[in-house]
Amino acid sequence: MTGKKRLGVVAALILLVFFALFFFDNRNAVPVLNYHQINDTEKNSLTVNTEQFAAQMKYLHDAGYTTITMTDMLNAWDNGAPLPDRPVIITFDDGYMDNYRHAFPILKQYGHKATVFIVTDYVNTYPNYITWDNAREMLQSGVIDIGSHTLSHQDLTRLQSEEEIRFQLFGSRQAIAWHLKKDADFLAYPAGRFSEKIAALTQEAGYKAAFTVHYGLTAPNEPRFAMSRIPVFGSNTHTLLRFKLRLWFAPIIEPLNDLKLSLISAGYQNAARIIFIP
Repeated sequence: MTGKKRLGVVAALILLVFFALFFFDNRNAVPVLNYHQINDTEKNSLTVNTEQFAAQMKYLHDAGYTTITMTDMLNAWDNGAPLPDRPVIITFDDGYMDNYRHAFPILKQYGHKATVFIVTDYVNTYPNYITWDNAREMLQSGVIDIGSHTLSHQDLTRLQSEEEIRFQLFGSRQAIAWHLKKDADFLAYPAGRFSEKIAALTQEAGYKAAFTVHYGLTAPNEPRFAMSRIPVFGSNTHTLLRFKLRLWFAPIIEPLNDLKLSLISAGYQNAARIIFIP
């Protein structure tokens, strides 16, 4: 990279940080944490080990954060209901068995609520995913809500017809209603991938909101069917500090992460490496 290009990237970073600090309206914005697996055996980027997850949950408790539900958040935005001083939402994608075995007891220990977005075809099918009995127990505890992660975790943007998309969206919601006797009001898109048409079909299926994997605070001015989250990934090799940085500085990290991804997409790998994302 030439000196001029490097200076241009640095200038862009400074401008993005300035914008985030002074122009991002985070009134009533809520950090929505996005987890997947919680265990001590997997070493992939989607796994947080149990000790680190417990430390993160303890930090939220000790620092005065209050876990709220997605319904609480929408009620505050739409009806003016009060939010606590430090609201946070905890979510898990896919419905792994370790969410039940490891995360669930830790959440109960610290009095935290969470939502598990399940792939309904995987439930009672694969041993590393929860059963309907597990889901029922977590739901009845009042600690865990159950949301949809579609029927079979297909990339909705790659499906050939609207009927296939509807089948994924409606089928999962119907399965949850049948087995758990509840409405699944919220959806997490598989791999976070969606389009305007998919968002419209998600609303048509009866969901109240849907979440992506786009890094950022969830804010009232976001489209309800394209809501951001803060990914907590790859924490097997990172410390509690990384978790805190992602939580504290989301308004700054969001535009930086967007810029990094744009540079990578445009082929500017060296420029992208300058941008540190915790």
